[in-house]
Amino acid sequence: MANRIGEDIIDLLLLPSTATLTSVMRELGVTNVFMHRVEPLCSGMKMAGPAYTLRYIPARQDLDTSVIDNLRDVQRIGIEEIAPGQVLVIDARGDTRAGTMGAILATRIYQRGAVGVVTDVAFRDSPVIAEIGLPAYAVALNANTNKTIHHPSEIQVPIACGGVAVVPNDIIVGDGEGVVVVPASMAEKVAEMAIAMEEKEDFLLEKKNLELQIVLQTLDYMDMLNLQQQHLILLLVRCKQYKKLSTM
Repeated sequence: MANRIGEDIIDLLLLPSTATLTSVMRELGVTNVFMHRVEPLCSGMKMAGPAYTLRYIPARQDLDTSVIDNLRDVQRIGIEEIAPGQVLVIDARGDTRAGTMGAILATRIYQRGAVGVVTDVAFRDSPVIAEIGLPAYAVALNANTNKTIHHPSEIQVPIACGGVAVVPNDIIVGDGEGVVVVPASMAEKVAEMAIAMEEKEDFLLEKKNLELQIVLQTLDYMDMLNLQQQHLILLLVRCKQYKKLSTM
């Protein structure tokens, strides 16, 4: 099934930062959820959607041929199966010697309605991918084609990405800081707690800003009083000097 979590929950998960989501899940006892070294391809990227997983094993010459059979190639099958709203998550063992996706396949999943792609290694054609409009997250960039190093092995199985376990249909949330995995079973509770936490933080920040404004205004007032006091003292000194001169 393409999406087991309601779109309203996914929309809510787009609102908090990945930092807040990570803090909430820590409170709930789940700590290893933020992908290590996985970063957005460019600034301003944000995404949330159920995971569609793809796993690579090391390439071997007898496993890969120069002619790709689209009906049997696991990567191509996955590309054509991914549903609107999903995020493609790729496990390539952290081996950055080759990209796991280029511009053509990134464009294809974008056309199919995917809302993002994440890999624990590299992209090729990264400048083009950045212009497509598809949020993309990776550890590195590498122009080498994937099958020089990676062989697509399985789709829609539990994988590892960025040192984090990813199960199909977990909710993958990405922002400018990176990618966090929200277990599907916890998505609704995490969304509610994260929204509440950020509202509280916003309130406290607003309160602190107000307190700071009051302190600054008080200091300005004290400076004004000190200045007036200095002027008064100077005036008194001058008056005394004038009085002394007038009696001579």
